[in-house]
Amino acid sequence: ISGNGSNLQAVLDASRNGTLDADVVAVVSNKAGAVGLERAKKAGVPAIVFPKSKEETREVYDARLADLVEGYHPDLIVLAGWMRLLTMAFIGRFPKKIINLHPALPGTFAGVNAIERAYAAYENFEICSTGVMVHYVLDESVDQGPVIDQQVVPIEPEYTLHDLEAKIHACEHELLVKSIQQLVTQMEDGHA
Repeated sequence: ISGNGSNLQAVLDASRNGTLDADVVAVVSNKAGAVGLERAKKAGVPAIVFPKSKEETREVYDARLADLVEGYHPDLIVLAGWMRLLTMAFIGRFPKKIINLHPALPGTFAGVNAIERAYAAYENFEICSTGVMVHYVLDESVDQGPVIDQQVVPIEPEYTLHDLEAKIHACEHELLVKSIQQLVTQMEDGHA
């Protein structure tokens, strides 16, 4: 995570209440002030601050990050608001184990500020809906990769940007938990 951690909270809640048959073994943030770290601590999950120093390259940082994450032996790595682009120094260590949540549909609004850009496109009569997707991270491309699940979010005429953000975040929470559970079930069935 890199910020508020509301998606993390949805996963923690689902794990605690049995909706999600999985445990969060650690939460890593590149930002010391990320609210999500407090959410992890309150849930009794290790909360690790792991910043990148100015001197190190992205590849060196990602290799160090991979070493840290590998120590927790994760079955799945969930990028839920991780706001750094990962290089193959990290991605290559966890083939088909990294998933990303993105507040847009496949092929639309990749990168940062996706909700704001979708709202602007709506105001310009370019779109009437946007959405959320969960996808695998297989390489260094931004917000691309095989889609695990997606959901369309219609934009209603009375929506403000704040309204759209609230709808997207609610959809993210639901879709992320659903997607993780789908992957856990596949792992248990030996299909992942």
